[in-house]
Amino acid sequence: MVCLGNICRSTLAEGILKSKVNTQKVIVDSAGTADYHFGESPDERAIAIAKENGIDISQQHSRNFIVTDFDNFDIIYVMDKSNYSTILSLARNNEDKQKVKLILNELYPQKDRDVPDPYYEGDKGFVLVYKILNKVCDVIALNIEKHYV
Repeated sequence: MVCLGNICRSTLAEGILKSKVNTQKVIVDSAGTADYHFGESPDERAIAIAKENGIDISQQHSRNFIVTDFDNFDIIYVMDKSNYSTILSLARNNEDKQKVKLILNELYPQKDRDVPDPYYEGDKGFVLVYKILNKVCDVIALNIEKHYV
């Protein structure tokens, strides 16, 4: 799961998907494309909305996406077109590029929709993003069960 700072959307997506899959069989992680918040915990509002929904993301820490993530993960979900372009620019080959997907294309194939960044939107923004990511993570979890586990 990748977004810009790895403190809002991608941390929520990581926590939500982990709650829906067998983490003994599936590795779920998150990263950012910018180092604004490197090593920091998720945004307090992300922690709060996750906690309201029974998910603890408070122990996560922001990290940067690195090229070896292409080796370590089968799918790299990005939250928006800007981060999609950034991750594609780091790809070493076509195989790496094939792993990168806009997360909302799982719900809306080929629509290339962005998960809105809630950082400046207040609590309501985090509620909306949680709902969006919860819905798409349901689809992703089903796909994982069918194809990977």
